Amino acid sequence: MMVMVTNSSSMLTGYLAGKYEGRIGWLLSPGGWREPHSWLEYGIDNGAFPLFASGKPFDEVAFYAHCDRIKGRTKRPLWIAVPDVVGDREGTLRSWFAHSPRVAQYGCPLAFVVQDGMTPDDIPPNASVVFVGGTDDWKMRSVPMFTAAFPRVHVGRINGEKGLWECHEAGAESCDGTGWMRCGEERAAGLLRYLDESTNGRKQTKLAI
Repeated sequence: MMVMVTNSSSMLTGYLAGKYEGRIGWLLSPGGWREPHSWLEYGIDNGAFPLFASGKPFDEVAFYAHCDRIKGRTKRPLWIAVPDVVGDREGTLRSWFAHSPRVAQYGCPLAFVVQDGMTPDDIPPNASVVFVGGTDDWKMRSVPMFTAAFPRVHVGRINGEKGLWECHEAGAESCDGTGWMRCGEERAAGLLRYLDESTNGRKQTKLAI
């Protein structure tokens, strides 16, 4: 499973990407652009969740300006997350049908961000990737349901070692987290263990929830 460290260009990010080839990537959100490297995969986020968390409306102008940065680039994103409405099933479906035709013009796979209460039946047929969002409890319960139904599943907001293993064992293709690189190796210890043990064999340890 690939772990996308959000908007992080730290030395540790580069070191881990080199040591664990194909296991570290970037999630790039509006306002957090980093120049893509040929050796690092990345996904394009729509920025809906941090705006929702801070009580701000979705910024459509910033999102499309963010997407415009990939035009003409050799290194293309793995997918683009089509704008969703956090916590709102019907609003997210309306947003998909409003935005997906325009986002599709960038020529990249489209990710549909699922919300609480959604099932595989809600996934639009032109979605290439299922991005599991929603509230934390619902999200973690629902990951196996979506990985069983779709080959490409990304899980948002995973910042703990326990969550990494749950996504890994469910068969997710990737996940993302903002916290891994914020405080150096001490904060990244869980990520380091996960990468080592999922590559070389897991040790018997008790993980904090």
